[in-house]
Amino acid sequence: MGILSNQFANVVEWEEYSDDLIFWKWKNREIKKGSRLIIRPGQDAIFLYQGKIEGVFKDEGDYDIESKIIPFLSTLKGFKFGFNSGIRAEVLFVNTKEFTIKWGTKGPIMLQAQGLPGGLPVRANGTANVKVSDYATLIDKVAGIKDSYSIEDVKLRIITVLDQLLMKHISQEGKDMFNLQASAFDISKGIREDLDMETSKDGISVTGFSINNFNYPEEVQQAINKNAAQSMVGDVGKYSQLSMVDAMADGKTGGNSTMGNMAEMMMGATMANQMMGSMGMGMNQQQAQPQQAAPQQAAPTGTGAGPKFCPECGTPTNGAKFCPECGTKLM
Repeated sequence: MGILSNQFANVVEWEEYSDDLIFWKWKNREIKKGSRLIIRPGQDAIFLYQGKIEGVFKDEGDYDIESKIIPFLSTLKGFKFGFNSGIRAEVLFVNTKEFTIKWGTKGPIMLQAQGLPGGLPVRANGTANVKVSDYATLIDKVAGIKDSYSIEDVKLRIITVLDQLLMKHISQEGKDMFNLQASAFDISKGIREDLDMETSKDGISVTGFSINNFNYPEEVQQAINKNAAQSMVGDVGKYSQLSMVDAMADGKTGGNSTMGNMAEMMMGATMANQMMGSMGMGMNQQQAQPQQAAPQQAAPTGTGAGPKFCPECGTPTNGAKFCPECGTKLM
């Protein structure tokens, strides 16, 4: 009888386990006497009967359903297996790990920026971390109509609202549109909170969100790089000279474009003004040096007016070089 009763037994397990699936549903099969439940590491098993949660089992292992599982189910405690009879229940296996999603904007986000009436097109990419947090909501909103749910499904849900959230948090006051990476932490924090509110409707939490890069159009990025280089050099004249040298070295000064020619003329004029200014400053310094040095020279010894009286005989000198009385040299 034991052999006959067990020939219909089955094993309740996640038969095709995948790291990319958030949950998988074992269903449409009767659980017979002698059936076993296998829970692998990183899995939870949820018994469902007529769409309602009967019990959640989280400890990994191999369990006899009749003796170890049925007694702990809420409405099936009094169930008794009979010959060739069983219970038609569903078991939802949930992947409990934290998933990492790599995201990127579907297209450029047009941000308002001063001096750009059409807006500044910006792309972004990064990662988001998610995991199942509410089994009841997950079953009610997702598992009730799906047999499985993958991380790609969650990614699609996130990407759908991500562009709007990026615009919302980037456009807040105080953000430098040409250096968004400096505000990436604050922007990421705000987006994570909003995304978590959105995905929690499906029983899934966003545990982390980060922005790796903001990408500008090539011509805008070149302007940003030049501005950063200018700031490092610190002197407009020197920067213009460096730019001219770089352009000549790259062969860009020989182009025929109007914008290129105008850039060459502007850089050339700046260099000329800088050189003339330097030469003029040098000449002024040379002219100023004698005038400044003259007051510092000591008067030569022995010059100036002589004594009014002869030091030898006391006779008035009247400005003479020799004493008229004794002939002593006075100057």
